[in-house]
Amino acid sequence: MSIQETDWIEEQQRVHLVTGQIGERIERLEAEVGAVKTDVVDIRRHFWDDVTVNLGTHDDLAETYRSMKQQAEVLSERERSYRNTASALSKFRRLKQSPYFGRIDFRENGQQKVEHIYLGIASFLDEEQNDYLVYDWRAPISSLYYDYSPGDAAFETPSGEVSGEMLLKRQFAIRDGDIRFMFDTGVTIGDELLQQVLSRSSDSQMRSIVATIQKEQNQIIRNDRSRMLIVQGAAGSGKTSAALQRVAYLLYKYRETLQADQMVLFSPNPMFNSYVATVLPELGEENMQQTTFQEYLERRLGRRFEVEDPFNQMEYVLTAADEPGYQVRLSGIRYKSSADYLLAIRTYKDLLEREGMLFTPVRFRGGSIVTSEQMRDKFYSFDASVRLRNRLVLMKDWLLEEIRAYEKSQRREAWVEEEIELLDAEDYLRAHNKLRRIQKDKDETFDDFHLERDILARMVLQEKLKPLRTRVKNLRFVDVYSLYRQLFTDERIFNGVAEDAPQRWHEICRQTLERLDRGELAYEDATPYLYLQELLLGFQTNTSVRHVIVDEAQDYSPFQLEFLKRLFPRSRMTALGDLNQSIYAHASALSDYDPIAALYGPDHTEFIRLTRSYRSTREIVKFSQGMVPGGEEIVPFNRSGEQPMVIAVADHKALHDKIVADITALRTEGYDSIAVICQTAAESAEAYEALSQRVRLGLVTKHTPSFEKGTLVLPAYLAKGVEFDAVIIYNGSNERYSREQERKLFYTACTRAMHLLHIYSVGEPSVFITTQPADTYKVESLMV
Repeated sequence: MSIQETDWIEEQQRVHLVTGQIGERIERLEAEVGAVKTDVVDIRRHFWDDVTVNLGTHDDLAETYRSMKQQAEVLSERERSYRNTASALSKFRRLKQSPYFGRIDFRENGQQKVEHIYLGIASFLDEEQNDYLVYDWRAPISSLYYDYSPGDAAFETPSGEVSGEMLLKRQFAIRDGDIRFMFDTGVTIGDELLQQVLSRSSDSQMRSIVATIQKEQNQIIRNDRSRMLIVQGAAGSGKTSAALQRVAYLLYKYRETLQADQMVLFSPNPMFNSYVATVLPELGEENMQQTTFQEYLERRLGRRFEVEDPFNQMEYVLTAADEPGYQVRLSGIRYKSSADYLLAIRTYKDLLEREGMLFTPVRFRGGSIVTSEQMRDKFYSFDASVRLRNRLVLMKDWLLEEIRAYEKSQRREAWVEEEIELLDAEDYLRAHNKLRRIQKDKDETFDDFHLERDILARMVLQEKLKPLRTRVKNLRFVDVYSLYRQLFTDERIFNGVAEDAPQRWHEICRQTLERLDRGELAYEDATPYLYLQELLLGFQTNTSVRHVIVDEAQDYSPFQLEFLKRLFPRSRMTALGDLNQSIYAHASALSDYDPIAALYGPDHTEFIRLTRSYRSTREIVKFSQGMVPGGEEIVPFNRSGEQPMVIAVADHKALHDKIVADITALRTEGYDSIAVICQTAAESAEAYEALSQRVRLGLVTKHTPSFEKGTLVLPAYLAKGVEFDAVIIYNGSNERYSREQERKLFYTACTRAMHLLHIYSVGEPSVFITTQPADTYKVESLMV
């Protein structure tokens, strides 16, 4: 809708008024920050000058403690005041650049007054008039902007629903205090604003989307009903962006009870963590905790095993098809990540209450204090009604008694005498002082030598047996390694816990045992092993975390999501993913609604589907949607560009010549972010070696800590979740991409492109290309 010139003038005047007041607030806050910082520095510098230190008497000690505590509290209060003021100052500086992005005029039913609501990234109150000049986008009334067109509208407040009429919806782009463009719209977010945002170059870090949140994304952001929220969204539908705005919304709504460090984001790789690291600070919130599932596995199992990561597993799946045992490994991956194997592990735990329990003998100086057979007999001597975990606690107490008895029996042994001779003067002094206390308490003075020697023997034995006692207290006498191994060595036990063995189970067992014997834990074994360990020894839970965000959830197995639920028992969970990007060999948790709904129950689980893709041009979406099942449901945003180009070359020399020329031309045309996407890490290394000698670029590996703008070479599985101005598929040939398990990987690579997609092929292009409608892409053949 057109804007009258008078409206434009009035809106610009208001911008100047608001930014002027924000500027005044900034000046006051700068002065306050400076004063508080001076206080903090001064208190730190003179901390001990203002503390009375006197250690003469008990009363003097108490007075010294009170004085130090009071001074520390003053310092803590000043530091807290400094942090809060500095945070507010940072927020207002951002607000001054672009104070708001939207306006709605709303009249509540039964009222004559029309409220003019301006929305920005934070609230700004006119303190003199006690009137909000800018409303935080997360405020209840702000939901009108995202959910309604002009007409009847309503929003929820803590006291109930407020209904009325929206008379106007206006959108702005304001930079440095000037309105760059402005328009009225009858839809949630006008195409004009989205066109402006989506036509820009991609950044090295994800941007906030508060000005362009769509209605379906707003449902994700403001959902605080569900214990489990599942978001299935097409590539480029804004899943991750909506999830991060959701975090900001929850921190705003529950600011009295929820802190950023009580929320955890599980992301696909460390590089992705840096890619999204600025979104929350841009909205004035602290970043939540960020990690990867692999980092957690490494922390828990890394001391015992060399734990394979999902990227090495992916490299194997993509490159080892001709190796012996390949199909066996794939079968093992699928089974060990399935709900069936999860059930088998649970049943195994129940079986161990009756038979099959294995223990590590309690050994000391080459001999056994308690043998594994004695431990097994003791374990099964307890009443069968006692649960496994409680039996292990009883076992712990029994073993500590056995160690105590063993310690007593060893006090006169020759090796103890030898250890006593090696004690230093400080140990002898401690023994002597203990002896004096005993004599004083008992009024005894006889047999000092033998009593002192007995004290020294106890000191030696306690010190030597301390690691053994610690192991017992931590239940490390349970042989989890052998128990997991037993599933693959004892066919009778496995058949007793598993409903159906997968095909070629005996070969799967052989492969698994070979890796375990080498001290390796395959990625598909890591979660089941840890889950069994937790079932036996007790789950190490984190009750402080209140919300878990799982990004790229299609890469998680049902087993892994169940484990996360156990790990964070008091938490809600948001799982975001796209089944069409399920690139790993294991079963995806998103492939079946029932197992996910079973985690928290159907009544506490909600499913939201996003079908509109905003990242790529219409031409790129049209080309890629035919590659995956259900792709026809993906709705491209109305942004045009060039059709994808497929270039066939005869050999790798021609491939490298053409790609170098392509990169050079793209840079000249202003494309700042270019990805050369390969199938694997090995192919990425080869491409980088060949191209980096002729053109400046960077290589992304699984160890790359941060996402940088520029021209990057990377494997397709590390490109997930990020986007680029232009994407060059290094070798989209049929040799590289023809197996069904490579279909979604190829789709993932193509959908990273925002504006331009070029696919090179050494020889015949992939069948995933040639089966697309011929009018969805262009072909250039350089074959000789």
